[in-house]
Amino acid sequence: MDTKLFARIGAIAFVAVAITMTALQLREERKPDRTEIVTVSDPDGDPLPEMLRLCSELGELAETTNECRQAWAENRRRFLAPGARPKERFPQAGPIIDSSGQPSQSQPVVVSSGTGGR
Repeated sequence: MDTKLFARIGAIAFVAVAITMTALQLREERKPDRTEIVTVSDPDGDPLPEMLRLCSELGELAETTNECRQAWAENRRRFLAPGARPKERFPQAGPIIDSSGQPSQSQPVVVSSGTGGR
């Protein structure tokens, strides 16, 4: 027999199997994903996170809501206010120790990540 004939028969068999498998996959019903969303809220705590969550669920309608605007302004104020970040998260840098084990008198070098004067 001819090798081209075997190649054609093999290709036809492969395509037939692929079509059959696709038809079987499409015929089966998909099982719904079982995901549970758990929302934890602290009624005695800060109401701002809950308000921000509700505003995010409103979508574009939240832009016209005065309460959402106030919540966003408060969130910006808290985040951007001087001293808003706790000091314990940013410990003070200790003295720079040179190779002799003594504190160095030189100033630390600040490296800029800017592009320069392009």
